[in-house]
Amino acid sequence: MQYQGKNAVVIGGTHGMGLATARLLVEGGARVLVTGRNEKHLEAARDALGERAQAIRSDAADMNDIALLGAVVGQRLGSIDLLHVNVGIAELEPFELVTEASYDRQFAVNTKGAFFTVQRLSPLLRRGGAIVMTSSVADEGGEAGMSVYSATKAALVSFASGFAAELLTRGVRVNVVSPGFIDTPTKGVAGLSHEEREAFKQVGDSVTPMQRNGTAEEVARAVLFLGFEATFTTGAKLAVDGGLGQKISAPQ
Repeated sequence: MQYQGKNAVVIGGTHGMGLATARLLVEGGARVLVTGRNEKHLEAARDALGERAQAIRSDAADMNDIALLGAVVGQRLGSIDLLHVNVGIAELEPFELVTEASYDRQFAVNTKGAFFTVQRLSPLLRRGGAIVMTSSVADEGGEAGMSVYSATKAALVSFASGFAAELLTRGVRVNVVSPGFIDTPTKGVAGLSHEEREAFKQVGDSVTPMQRNGTAEEVARAVLFLGFEATFTTGAKLAVDGGLGQKISAPQ
């Protein structure tokens, strides 16, 4: 089995892209620990992943939870081979409607939480291990209603470059996967109704050069490529966006 003997932690691994990554890891023989905040999602992840996986409640915006997570991972897995920081929230609103609370919520999870999660868990990574962080096609350029979210993801890419430099001497690689429109249960945006999610999906189908949304498993395969196969790659960003961020146009 491809990942036999490997240990992995997926932050935000109870649904969507994180769960798809955890499932491929388990199917490949790895031991996996996933985190999430929603008890319903945690229970569903336990059922879906089986006995080779553990799902624990941990809030990436809570510094106490992050500290405890480091102790739990060390106790249950010992050293790890892959840390996938997949947690993130998006609250889309025009910049004039952004409140201090919504600003802080997004930076607390997407940026601050990601930073301190890596700081706390990176000492557990084995030499030759990897960190893969989930950014977004929105981490470059500008889009109305996404000013704060985009800034959090741009900061995440910058963090990854810094982490890559910091961890070179330990033999740990750090890379970023940058998804576009991906067909997940939430579409990556908090609080959408079913109708709004369907409309969001249709927008993705329309604006993406490949004329469809990606799948969670397509992102998961990119994460595992960066995590285990791209052994001479660090500080890089891999787009999984159907060409959207590359401004590719279909022939007329």
